Amino acid sequence: MTAPPARSPLHAPAPHDSAVGHVTGAAIYTDDLCPPGTLHAAIVRSPAPTGRIRSIDTRRARQSPGVCAVLTADDIPGDPCIGPVVHDEPVLARDRVWFTGQSVAMVLAETREQARQAATLVRVELDDPGPAPILDVDGAIAADSFHTDPHRIQRGDVDRALASLPAAGGVVVSGEVRTGGQDHFYLETHCALALPEEGGTIRVISSTQHPTEVQRMAARVLGVGQHRIICEVPRMGGGFGGKESQATAPACLAALGAAHTGRPVKVWLSRHEDMASTGGRHPFLGRYRAGFDSRGRFVAFDVELFSDGGWTADLSGPVMDRALFHLDNAYFIEHARFVGRVCRTNKASSTAFRGFGGPQGIAVCEDAIRRGARALGLRPEDVRRASYYDGEATPPRDRTPYGQQVPHPRIIAMHDRLVRTSDLAARRQQIAAFNAAHRWLRRGIGLQPLKFGISFTHAILNQAGAFVVVYSDGTVQLNHGGTEMGQGLHTKMVAVCADVLGVLPGQVRIMRTSTDKVPNTSPTAASSGSDLNGQAVREAALRIRERMATVAADRLGCDRSELTWQDGMVRGPDGQSMRFADLAHACWLERVSLSATGYYATPGIAYDAAAGQGTPFFYFAYGVAVVEVEVHALTGETRLRRVDILHDVGDSLNPAIDLGQVHGGFIQGVGWLTTEEVLHDERGAARNTGPSTYKIPAIGDVPLDFRVELLDNATQPGVIGGSKAVGEPPFMLAIGVIDALEDAISSFGPGPVALSLPATPEAVLRAIHRAARRPEGRDPQGR
Repeated sequence: MTAPPARSPLHAPAPHDSAVGHVTGAAIYTDDLCPPGTLHAAIVRSPAPTGRIRSIDTRRARQSPGVCAVLTADDIPGDPCIGPVVHDEPVLARDRVWFTGQSVAMVLAETREQARQAATLVRVELDDPGPAPILDVDGAIAADSFHTDPHRIQRGDVDRALASLPAAGGVVVSGEVRTGGQDHFYLETHCALALPEEGGTIRVISSTQHPTEVQRMAARVLGVGQHRIICEVPRMGGGFGGKESQATAPACLAALGAAHTGRPVKVWLSRHEDMASTGGRHPFLGRYRAGFDSRGRFVAFDVELFSDGGWTADLSGPVMDRALFHLDNAYFIEHARFVGRVCRTNKASSTAFRGFGGPQGIAVCEDAIRRGARALGLRPEDVRRASYYDGEATPPRDRTPYGQQVPHPRIIAMHDRLVRTSDLAARRQQIAAFNAAHRWLRRGIGLQPLKFGISFTHAILNQAGAFVVVYSDGTVQLNHGGTEMGQGLHTKMVAVCADVLGVLPGQVRIMRTSTDKVPNTSPTAASSGSDLNGQAVREAALRIRERMATVAADRLGCDRSELTWQDGMVRGPDGQSMRFADLAHACWLERVSLSATGYYATPGIAYDAAAGQGTPFFYFAYGVAVVEVEVHALTGETRLRRVDILHDVGDSLNPAIDLGQVHGGFIQGVGWLTTEEVLHDERGAARNTGPSTYKIPAIGDVPLDFRVELLDNATQPGVIGGSKAVGEPPFMLAIGVIDALEDAISSFGPGPVALSLPATPEAVLRAIHRAARRPEGRDPQGR
């Protein structure tokens, strides 16, 4: 009897494991949990960006109805400062405040409303404000206010190359690029619930991407060992990097409250609080000189980057590192000098956000490409095509400025394929005809390539663990160190586990991420969740299968190597078979262990920051987008008409989920670049802290024609299932929107194209006026 063909759950489209729960409301989030006796917290915040704390008067608040306690820094039994890299963030301010909205005290009451009412009664008196607050990058540079020393990456002789290019028919262009902040705007705001348990244990249920960080910092604040703290993550309603480090403070406050009162304590931030007190994407300033030869090749690039890190270091150093690593994007640049530094300002700390500095670095690079192309009279896509990494060139053009080899870059073939399948050349002609015939509407088209490095650039974080249990009835429990925030990680991990054991996905139950099951986890970030945890899950499942194989081979009368595991069955070479459930029971009877841990550490990752050289990434992901836009000349409003994307995800573990990631990442990038403008007042306080004033993309902002294709025959060696990361890379393809907008704006006249970011309607309108070389306020015909 011939065995049926194997049907693996890997590489097949499958629905998100929580999809039904999401749409029916059955999915449980942290704020859904509220055991009897839970106290609710309200945070008292600083009313000013700087000042010495003269007094904190809590008397009226303590007498307010329902109030159980009011805690200040004096109530912290352990270390009052936390932080993911540098421990420079007081959980509650003790002596001074450093930004408007900083946590000063915490009120605990029987209801959320009672806690908030009492918080308004706490009086915080400040004096000695010191120097004027620093509220932006320019102010920090002027005041020499920095979190970090300069990080330098250099190759070749930049000054000599730039000096020699004009005489050889090339061009040198210079520019300044400012990219704004961005709020994460996850649907679920920050929330943590701390439960006191026996023996002094505190269980913290947190909406965090980094449960081990919560565990470590809560233990630090309480002055106890990490074995006394358990962090558990049911799921998150979005994260995007905003819950990698910023979820730690609310969790620590909840743990502090539970330890102080002996009762469960919940800390939940309203949308306004969340946007006002937790940081978003780093605003960046990039200044550059760029040189191109007469053929359009990118030859030399001299860049200085500054980022607004806010009041604490947070993850700003690593974010700057990745920005520097991506200043080359997909281009071989023979002469490069990249310098980056993080500014210290009196605002909420900027933090991780999808792309983690990569978008800001690539935005500077692509601005240089567009300026260089205009100076040479070439199309930007032609300059890009001439400048790509190319290992087959003579000599090879396959080393980054920081020394990492770019093996077999797929970008050239992907570029050529998308140019062809998107009909780029024909559409350019159609757009030119449309623009000639229309007075108020103009269209533009652009192409955006991408090379994005995958791994944590801090080598220690490139590790993961898993714990798999097979029960005697053949069902499976799966624990791993990654967290689910809607991206489909759990769905992919179930598929990996089911594939190795040969069971159906329905036989595998994913468990909540918890530090008492899988310890010392890395954050679910850097697009590495599937890469790291998938290998750990595979290792654990393989260990169990190897033990079970001995029993199966004996029962089926064959060699272990002849067994096949599929569809909940274990089969021998001659058609003999048994159910996986029966095998599990047989293993239990024969006292075979049916649980195992798995562990994985990414090999070959190393970077010397002092030398600016190394291999910070395990591999690179690639993508190309062609974007067509339409611009209204009287209002500056824009519309995405069509987007074509070809994206490299290796051999997709789940094409349905990966396509969703490409769609969502691109649209979130469009928001950063066109609609999401973060505004602050003279105190550094956020001004637009809700959907009425902060515009994230809506359904009307999605392209009318959205075509996404995953690159085929794209196996990535050494990665789980031959796949590649997909969470962050598509975000940067949205930079093609700026390429297309500038193309449309250039049709209004011969003036310079100077489009500020985000490209809001006001910014687009100003750019149109400058391109047409007319005073603002006149129409496109100069009237």
